[in-house]
Amino acid sequence: MNHYFRDIFVSVWSVLIGMAVTFRHLFTPAVTIQYPDVKLKLPERARNRLYVNMDDCIGCLQCELACPVNCITIETVKSLPTEDLGITSTGHKKKLWVTQFDIDIAKCCYCGLCVYPCPTECIYMTDVYEFSEFKRHDLIYNYVTLTKDEISSVKIRTAQYEKEQAAKKAAAAAQPKPPTPASNTVGSQEIARPAVASVVQSKTGTAATQPPPEKKA
Repeated sequence: MNHYFRDIFVSVWSVLIGMAVTFRHLFTPAVTIQYPDVKLKLPERARNRLYVNMDDCIGCLQCELACPVNCITIETVKSLPTEDLGITSTGHKKKLWVTQFDIDIAKCCYCGLCVYPCPTECIYMTDVYEFSEFKRHDLIYNYVTLTKDEISSVKIRTAQYEKEQAAKKAAAAAQPKPPTPASNTVGSQEIARPAVASVVQSKTGTAATQPPPEKKA
């Protein structure tokens, strides 16, 4: 019987201890952030969703190579010599068309390793952390500013230009080579002979112009 009442006492005492903590916080002013109406200010260097400024992207693939989870996919096409793609805000001249720049944010581990090697600082992490989606495919962000028609046009022009350059190289290789000129030794001998002859003539001429020696008595 004593054991039965002791268990009841322990149970009630445990409940009172728990309720004491509850009653102590019941009269304390609330400190809960009323999200999403109220949001905390994030630190300046918070790592959240990535963003790419395509106006400064030169297609160097440095961010794609640095990504440890392969969440960045970039495709570039070389521009023609007659095309001027402009200059970035950091002074780098653009030489490549960026036809694909996708980031699968569902794979991103927010390490920030893709930000530091970028020479133009066009990719960086923002303070946006509310980007949940119902479909995983919606977490793949495409940052390319070109339309599908523009991308296909760029690829066609580049392929045609490369084909023309290859045809020119093949035609230049098929042309017969000019005959090999004579060796330097033969040429030097042929050039030296007239020089020797001119020296002999000059000596003869000088000897003829000199007066004959007088006879001794």
